[in-house]
Amino acid sequence: MRFKMILTSSLSKKIFMSIAGLVWTGFLLIHLLGNLQLLSSNPDPFNKYSYFLTHQTGEFIYLAEFLLVFFLLTHLVYGIWVQIGNWLARPQGYSMVAWAKGKSRRSFGSVTMIYTGILIFVFLIFHLLHFKYGSVTMYTPEGFTHQIPNLYQTVIEFFQNPWNVAFYVVIMVLIGFHLSHAVWSSFQSLGLGSKWFTSFIYTVGVLYAIVISFGFVFLPIWIYFTRGGAL
Repeated sequence: MRFKMILTSSLSKKIFMSIAGLVWTGFLLIHLLGNLQLLSSNPDPFNKYSYFLTHQTGEFIYLAEFLLVFFLLTHLVYGIWVQIGNWLARPQGYSMVAWAKGKSRRSFGSVTMIYTGILIFVFLIFHLLHFKYGSVTMYTPEGFTHQIPNLYQTVIEFFQNPWNVAFYVVIMVLIGFHLSHAVWSSFQSLGLGSKWFTSFIYTVGVLYAIVISFGFVFLPIWIYFTRGGAL
């Protein structure tokens, strides 16, 4: 009974949702840094990086993938649970969405969290099906004596379609809006909400959201116009 209360109390829901969200917030930065190798016209760096993660890290990659899926589902389930509770507690929505300063930090990002979150989850399924489990050609990079997947070519070819580029840009902008509120609210839910720290982490969260969103928006646009050309 006590264990059930820990998992289902209002405070626990927000804490678990926040921790899981922060894990994915950090993962996005790591993922973006790895993807910056796509800026090179040489496919080897990105493909060797991808091959290292998927084939040369042993059991660690399976543990990492399990934890990412676990935290993603935890964030999604508790996020929907909290939102439904908010709807039930306030059956009539606000008549007008407006920016609110102060403790509420009400913004477009905050009032669309549930919708952008679900769209991002659907996108992740599509993303994995195409890039992780989709078809890929094999090639032998410099310094290797065996073939490895040419994921670089898959990415470059995918982003030669302007509709694919437009789709990804829209989703990355939505991720930016989601992050702009998520970082700040996560620390609030964890009880780190002093006056100074609240203002600081809100600013950091918005800047972080801009950097992540811009990075992931820039990559497909760059690839489309340069066909993988180097800086």
